Amino acid sequence: MSDVIERVDRSVWVKGRPEQSATVMGRGVLAGQRLAVKDLFDIEGEITGAGNPDWATTQCPAHHTAPSVQTLLNAGAALVGKTQTDEFAYSLNGANVHYGTPVNPKAPDRLPGGSSSGSAIAVARGEADIGLGTDTGGSIRIPASYNGLWGLRPTHGAISSDGLLPLAPCFDTVGWLCRDHDTLAEVAEVMLPTPGAAAPDSVMTLLVPEALAGEVSRFRRALGARQDLLVQSLSDQWLAHLGRTFRVLQGRDIWRVHGQWLTREQPRLAPDIEARFQWCATLTAADEQAAHRAREEIIDALRTFSDDGAQLLALPTAPGASPLLSLTGRRLETYREHLMGMTALAGLWGAPQLSMPLLSDDREGGGHAPWGLSLLGAPGQDQHLVTRARMTRA
Repeated sequence: MSDVIERVDRSVWVKGRPEQSATVMGRGVLAGQRLAVKDLFDIEGEITGAGNPDWATTQCPAHHTAPSVQTLLNAGAALVGKTQTDEFAYSLNGANVHYGTPVNPKAPDRLPGGSSSGSAIAVARGEADIGLGTDTGGSIRIPASYNGLWGLRPTHGAISSDGLLPLAPCFDTVGWLCRDHDTLAEVAEVMLPTPGAAAPDSVMTLLVPEALAGEVSRFRRALGARQDLLVQSLSDQWLAHLGRTFRVLQGRDIWRVHGQWLTREQPRLAPDIEARFQWCATLTAADEQAAHRAREEIIDALRTFSDDGAQLLALPTAPGASPLLSLTGRRLETYREHLMGMTALAGLWGAPQLSMPLLSDDREGGGHAPWGLSLLGAPGQDQHLVTRARMTRA
């Protein structure tokens, strides 16, 4: 990327040429597709900045390109730039105090969603066709939901995380965002292993958070009138338990990865992200052990909901449209806690989840902003999600 030029919009692009045509850039199934890569992936000769300038100044240029990026390049995709991320990928908002908050093109008065915010906005604005990112606690699924995109969080470990700056390795996944299902499916063919498990049956269970009980008919319509659906309610209390369990396990892993550097360097951080890191430092081994026990019980429940993987699950990706930019402080943090109760399902199970741009939030205050509806499968059912999504929209 030695010839890559700086972009004016630093809230989206670290370095890039999104105006570059990709029509003659490569050969393969992804020829003609422009690729934007989140600034957590190593690109040979470039510094991996992780959305934090103090981190970037302590790093050397990467010696190798991350295998996940190289796989896409080998398939013909053209790299048009590196994109911004929320600091260390530890946020779902899409805001960065150092580089700015990119504008959500579908809902300019709302957050764009993070932490794969730059990749999501580059795709939503038509400056890239594939946005490569990561999903630990929802960082592919949530910007997909907020920007009207398709976004896949694969099975944990299905795609190599080599050459990727980790946040919490026990949950980190490599995922991608696209404007259309066909492009997402083409990337899946390149990136994912061949399905090993039998395809799930035609019955699907719709998981509905208690607060969204009045939206069941809307979710049914979005999934298609021909879809045979069962409905399972999720209580607010259980979702809060999921979120807490996930955050404890994630937090312990985060501190193992980043605690020493954070303690030594005392970097400049956004107040909310700094508070999360400080909370991670307070977690104990006993907290982690209790969370592991809770995780096993949660996985057992998901296996029951899915008939031990024989059925796919469906659920709204988020509680609704993206929060307004004016939502700040404790109110925004409370929303994050509710949101993570929903995103924790796939994370705790190590399972794939595909967010589909099938809804708009026309409830009070929603303003017809994008809202994703997801398919969730047992670990290893990634390709089945992609196939069922096509069938759902047929």
